[in-house]
Amino acid sequence: MLVCFGAAWPVSIYKSIRTRAVAGKSLPFLVIVFVGYIAGVLNKLLIHYDLVIFLYMLNAVMVGIDIALYLRNRLYHVRKSLREAEATAKKSGAPS
Repeated sequence: MLVCFGAAWPVSIYKSIRTRAVAGKSLPFLVIVFVGYIAGVLNKLLIHYDLVIFLYMLNAVMVGIDIALYLRNRLYHVRKSLREAEATAKKSGAPS
């Protein structure tokens, strides 16, 4: 499960970098998955250490990267919308 689910994160990261899209992504989902991976790492550290910890850590890093990209892309879209609204206001002669 960790290998198959983990294989999806590089694709998601690539898509986030290439398209800068936030549509179809959910920050709460990403955070919940990240917390789950951190819980898995803690379980392996504190209860039952084995090499699976490296899969949990790798997946947690990839989800962390995807969260950072989500936040970057969201900020990009907010700034773009503000610029477009400002340009529209200037065209219509409305005070900014």
